Amino acid sequence: MSTSPLTAKRFLTPVIIAWVVLVNAQVFFLRSSFPFFPLYIVLTDSLLSNLLLLVAGLLMLNVTKYYLPSTYQYTSVIAACLVLTGLWLFVSNTFLKIFLGDSEAYAAFLKNSLIIRAGFAFLVLTILTIAAILWYNWVERQKVEQRRLDADRLSREAELFKLRQQLQPHFLFNSLNSINALIGLNPQQARRMVQQLSDFLRGTLKKEESQMISLTEEISYLNLYLEIEKVRFGNRLMTSISIDENTKELQLPTLLLQPIVENAIKFGLYDTIGETLITIESTRELSELCIMVSNPFDPETSLPKTGTGFGLSSIKRRLYLLYGRNDLLSTKTKENIYYTIVKIPQQA
Repeated sequence: MSTSPLTAKRFLTPVIIAWVVLVNAQVFFLRSSFPFFPLYIVLTDSLLSNLLLLVAGLLMLNVTKYYLPSTYQYTSVIAACLVLTGLWLFVSNTFLKIFLGDSEAYAAFLKNSLIIRAGFAFLVLTILTIAAILWYNWVERQKVEQRRLDADRLSREAELFKLRQQLQPHFLFNSLNSINALIGLNPQQARRMVQQLSDFLRGTLKKEESQMISLTEEISYLNLYLEIEKVRFGNRLMTSISIDENTKELQLPTLLLQPIVENAIKFGLYDTIGETLITIESTRELSELCIMVSNPFDPETSLPKTGTGFGLSSIKRRLYLLYGRNDLLSTKTKENIYYTIVKIPQQA
C-alpha cells in the first residue's frame, strides 16, 4: 500500500496553498460582482463550499490510494469525479440554503450559479485525482526500482562473497601443504608458519564485513601473507614495497592485493631459479589509487598472458561488480618483467 501524498510536504503544501487561494479568490469574486451581499454571506459561501470541496478531494485521494486505474480505466475516474461533484453540489447547496436561505437575492444567485459551481468543482476534483494517481504511480515505481537495486546489491554481494570464498581455500591449501613439508624438515619454521597463517586468517575474518579499508591496512595484511610465503620459499623470495605518502589513507576493497601478489609469486618463482624480486608500488593519478605489482618471469617456460589465472580474473570481476568498469585491471610485459596494474576510483 502506498503512503498517502498528504504525508509528503511536497504534495500537501501545494494543496493547502491552492485551497487558501480558492477561498480568497471566491471571496474577491463575490465581493466585486455582488457588492450588495453582506460580508458574512460572502465568507460563509466561500468557506463552506470550499471546505466541502476539500473533503471531497480528500475522499478521492483515499479512493485512489487503494485503487489505481490502468491506462484504459480513466473513464471510471472521470465517472467517479462526476458522481462526487453531484454529491458535493447537493450537500453544499443544502447547507448554504440552511444558513443563507433567508436572503432572496442570494437564493436566486445560488440557483443560477449551479452549473458554474458544478463545472468548477468537477475540474478541481479531476485535477486533484489525476495528481494523486500520478503520485501513487511514482511512489510505486520508486519502490519497484528500490527492490531492483536491493536485488542487484544482494546479487553482487553474494558473488563477491563467492569470489572471496574461492580465493581463500586456494591460498590455505598451499600454505597447509608447505607446513606439512616443513614439519619433518624444520619443525621450528613449521610452527612459525602456523602462527603466521593463524594471524593472517584471523585478520581476514575480522575484515569480512568491511568492504573498504585504507591502503595502509591492506599492506599490513599483505605483509602477513608475504611472511608466510617467505617461509615457503626461503631466500628466493624478495619483496620491495614502495607506498607514496599521498596514498596511505586512500581506500580500496579489502584483501584485493593478496591474489595479485600471489599471481606474481606464481609467475616469478615457480618456473625460475635464483632470487626473485616482487615489487609493489602505489601512486595517485587524479581521483584514482594506482597500484603496480611487478615480477620477473622466464619467457621460455612461463610467458604470462593477460588475464591468466583465476586470481586476476576474479579481481577483474570483483572490480566490475564494485565500480561497473572493466578497465581497472590491466597487465603488460617489458624486458622479462610482468606488470599488473590495478586502479581504484576514489570517492570525492
